Amino acid sequence: MSTPGKKIVFTAIGILSLIIFSLPSFAESDHGTRRQEEIKGHDHEKHNHGANPLIEEMVQLDAVFRDVVSAVAVGDGKRVHAALDTMHGAMEKTHEGVHHGTVKLKKNADRLNEFVKMDKDFHEKLDRLAHAAHENDQAAMLALTKDLLDRCVKCHRDFREP
Repeated sequence: MSTPGKKIVFTAIGILSLIIFSLPSFAESDHGTRRQEEIKGHDHEKHNHGANPLIEEMVQLDAVFRDVVSAVAVGDGKRVHAALDTMHGAMEKTHEGVHHGTVKLKKNADRLNEFVKMDKDFHEKLDRLAHAAHENDQAAMLALTKDLLDRCVKCHRDFREP
């Protein structure tokens, strides 16, 4: 890899490391408390309104993505692959929920087909990340992780009420 390419990778890893090391203080902040309450709220929603596989997948993905970011920051492809391995079957459950009407979008519910396509594309990228992790291709792992984060943000902006 060329020197400018190495600088970009090391800079990105540095930024990811700063994010990771700030997570403990973030979790203790008011926002971290709100996030814990939000997850509990999803559990409450799941128990009171029937299982919503999308909420289950998002809670699972939240934990997996934290592990992935930490592992990518230190170049640990084995750990990235192990974290992603736990996601198998999540997309299928969500799409089954779409079919049975248990998945409800909070915003733009009329764009459910677009959501399903975005979800399939997202999971295809997760598969590519798993492959890059298996190969311990650190540059690909970093690029895919950043792309996946951008996709998370876009999907939440399009389909999730604040």
